[in-house]
Amino acid sequence: MLSIVVPVLNEEESLRELRTQIAATCDDGGIDWELILVDDGSTDRSWAVITELSTAHHQVSGIRLRRNFGKAAALTAGMKSADGELVMMMDADLQDDPTEIPGMIARLEEGYDVVNGWKKHRLDPWHKVFPSKVFNGMVSRLTGLRLHDHNCGLKLFRAEVTREVKIYGELHRFIPVMAHAKGFHVTEQPVHHRPREHGHSKYGVRRFLRGFLDLLTVKFLTGYGQRPGHMLGSLGVFFLGLGLLGLGYLAGLWICLKTQGIDPGIGKNHLPMLVYSAASLLLGGQALSLGLLAELLVSRTADPDETYSVAERV
Repeated sequence: MLSIVVPVLNEEESLRELRTQIAATCDDGGIDWELILVDDGSTDRSWAVITELSTAHHQVSGIRLRRNFGKAAALTAGMKSADGELVMMMDADLQDDPTEIPGMIARLEEGYDVVNGWKKHRLDPWHKVFPSKVFNGMVSRLTGLRLHDHNCGLKLFRAEVTREVKIYGELHRFIPVMAHAKGFHVTEQPVHHRPREHGHSKYGVRRFLRGFLDLLTVKFLTGYGQRPGHMLGSLGVFFLGLGLLGLGYLAGLWICLKTQGIDPGIGKNHLPMLVYSAASLLLGGQALSLGLLAELLVSRTADPDETYSVAERV
């Protein structure tokens, strides 16, 4: 079964058409499917439409959150209710094309665990497209998972991915990255991107700032989540080394001048080095201390099951 999870926020105009298009594609392709619509605090008639659709069509179910918790929370609620072996996330604004479903399933059956949509020909204005390209390049370089469109809302993955990859805040866009870090096989598939017909974009300039901060979070979680002391310790050793080098140079200079009978007082040229070296020494010590504390917290609170991923049992 394919479980399609759709977060909904004020999308009453598009929900009926979305269900119709999904039904046409899946029924024609012989795909057993269910549609889970998660109302993430809508203020329009979205929940009434979801209730109507779930009453009229047995494949449709609805979940209503008490308020707007964000897309990641809505997706998590929907994925926990999914019964399918395959799970797809899709936006409700009709910009994602349901006719891409069979092709993405075929791609998954080539041996992949995650298929990420790639809006190769985007129909968004340039001020959204250009920053997105910069962001995607940054994510690919920092995480090692090279995808053209990490932000695409159309993603397909096996159910075990949803059980092992935990998302919160706005980390839903990094599901492929976190799955890749767990050892799942990730690929991408070009998909058709349609113009917006209903509603309006819910993202603005702040999205890219939040995205960058989330990227740093994901990089830390996937690279150092179980060994934070390695990152903090490396920073600590680096700054500690700089501080010791600076202070060592000044100490050596002081000794040389003293042996030559020259007044070794710190001149204006050396005062900045003294200040920066002392600050670097303190920063390095603090980073090392934080690294040890972080390691202690991880050792006491980490769930052993989250430190590995089982591919198969016999």
